[in-house]
Amino acid sequence: MPEFIIAPEHDGKRLDSCITDCLGGFSRARVQKLIGGGNVTLDGKIVERTGKNKKVKQGQKVSINDIPVIEISLEPQNIPLNIVYEDDYLVVVNKDKGMVVHPAVGNYDHTLVNALLHHCRGSLSGIGGYARPGIVHRLDKDTSGLLVAAKNDTAHIGLSAQIAKRNFFRRYEAVVTGTIKPDTGTIEKPIGRSRTDRKKMAVTQYNAKTAVTHFRVLERFPGFTHIELKLVTGRTHQIRVHMAHIGHPVAGDMVYGAKKQTAIFVDGGQCLHSKEIRFIHPVTGENMLFDSELPEYFTQALASVNV
Repeated sequence: MPEFIIAPEHDGKRLDSCITDCLGGFSRARVQKLIGGGNVTLDGKIVERTGKNKKVKQGQKVSINDIPVIEISLEPQNIPLNIVYEDDYLVVVNKDKGMVVHPAVGNYDHTLVNALLHHCRGSLSGIGGYARPGIVHRLDKDTSGLLVAAKNDTAHIGLSAQIAKRNFFRRYEAVVTGTIKPDTGTIEKPIGRSRTDRKKMAVTQYNAKTAVTHFRVLERFPGFTHIELKLVTGRTHQIRVHMAHIGHPVAGDMVYGAKKQTAIFVDGGQCLHSKEIRFIHPVTGENMLFDSELPEYFTQALASVNV
């Protein structure tokens, strides 16, 4: 039975929004159905069917009962994975560039989820629902690097809570187009679904969420900059949208970058790598820190621009 305590940053928020933020993998619509079905309690009292708009207070206890089991019919596939760490509760993977994280339209198999189902023998958390078992946070198809998956619901809830409270540390490296002049900077712009292209995200005030990205210049090259990025929030396409917004799209990003940009050194997508993640183990309480080497495509990109 998933349960958690309302954190200070969620004080005064709507109940359905709070649950969506704290339990990764739950859509707002699915949460509202759970509330409507009488499956959510607040401080031990069942929330009324119309209680999705109810405002919560810091310190209140939210419990979710009888989550409908969604049968996972995905096919386990024997796909090689770069496993960085694994125990009975979670697995940390260094994802290759080009691998889709979970099945969706156009990518129904050969995803990270298919590979994890085979590797973990089906032992993955179910909170993410159909097509996303074990998935706590995601990386884009063409973003490489570190990602953690949960083997059971306890681990999933604990990791999701850390992400919601912004205690889950993520550091990326990227090559972006153009020369960034300041050595450091912070981009604090809300991100939401683009109103002109529903397949894209955008910096907007319309149905948007707070998004904060810190960056630091590592090295400058003619026409390009190698940077480090630290995420405070984790919105969809956050780094790509924020960097494009300030005029320095990630090199090779043909969605948010210039269509005619030179991307010959990036083979199929953006030059963006999830290099480091840090979190508290959701069961043992240990400090977990993982750092990965830059992959070959990334080092080749750096060599190409260093002329």
